[in-house]
Amino acid sequence: MPWVRRALKKGFTLIELLVVIAIIAILIGLLLPAVQKVREAAARMKCQNNLKQMGIALHAHHDAVGRFPPGTASLQAPFGNPPSGGWGFSWMVYLLPYIEQDNLYKQLSFTSSAGWDNAGNRTIVTPVRIAGYRCPSTVLPEVTSSGYNGGGQCMQSTYAAIAGAYAGTYGSYTESRCNTGNGVSGGGVLTMNSQNTMGSIADGTSNTLLVSEQGNYITDTSGAKRQWNAAEPHGWQMGFGNAGVPPNSNDPRGFNTTTIRYLINKTTGWTDDCNTGVCGNMGSNIPLSSTHTGGVNALFGDGAVRFLSDSTNINILAYLATRDDGQVIPGF
Repeated sequence: MPWVRRALKKGFTLIELLVVIAIIAILIGLLLPAVQKVREAAARMKCQNNLKQMGIALHAHHDAVGRFPPGTASLQAPFGNPPSGGWGFSWMVYLLPYIEQDNLYKQLSFTSSAGWDNAGNRTIVTPVRIAGYRCPSTVLPEVTSSGYNGGGQCMQSTYAAIAGAYAGTYGSYTESRCNTGNGVSGGGVLTMNSQNTMGSIADGTSNTLLVSEQGNYITDTSGAKRQWNAAEPHGWQMGFGNAGVPPNSNDPRGFNTTTIRYLINKTTGWTDDCNTGVCGNMGSNIPLSSTHTGGVNALFGDGAVRFLSDSTNINILAYLATRDDGQVIPGF
């Protein structure tokens, strides 16, 4: 073809090059959202798999020990040696032998404020990074803002055990197993110093929440982003600081657990106020959150992982968070 030979010999004009570049830019612009959607879908699946593995580990712990681990524990039998309490460990520490981390578990000391200022534990815990305890979609930093009693920053998990529902009225049911103040509940499965069993879940395992996500920032009234979640500011290993269970504690903070009080992904407009349960050290009612579009992944007592949408009614969330309220839960 003579015109092709002439075009090749002549070369492209500047306008033709600009047109080609513009077309390529448009194609890239069309492709990027698709790539981002694929990446988020993969991250969401990984997050769901993390929760499934936690479900398997929780059931394995139940089979081996005869009960679920406490959501957050102080150092009293059977969770540690001192009989009078002291900062213990979270449920994630007790799961270590069941997620192929038995060697790490065996290195830990369960005496002398184990979860917060034990010098030996600090050197063991601060370098630890457990991928399965963080959702790959999270925007939160890998480490907490402070750490192991100031002795090094710890990994910040993006999953929280569900301690129950806040002491409000939900339909015809009123939760009473809560501390005063910032309201840590004892009505869930993974609660303070709890020894709940399958038999404790009177509402049925498929209707009861065990673990969900807290993987997004909390934005305060000034517009500042805060990395407040159940692990902040001391890390994934941090537990509960006093003997006894709600409402008998002088310090109602239960790290690495949360009490359902607010809607999913209600992450804006907060002040640093532990009376609302949303604060830096340590809010107990911090909302479930994620960067997944439209909701959060959640692990149920039967091991199933389901997606709870932002529009899930607060009454339904409260019923799901409580192990024995006897409520009939409509579709969600």
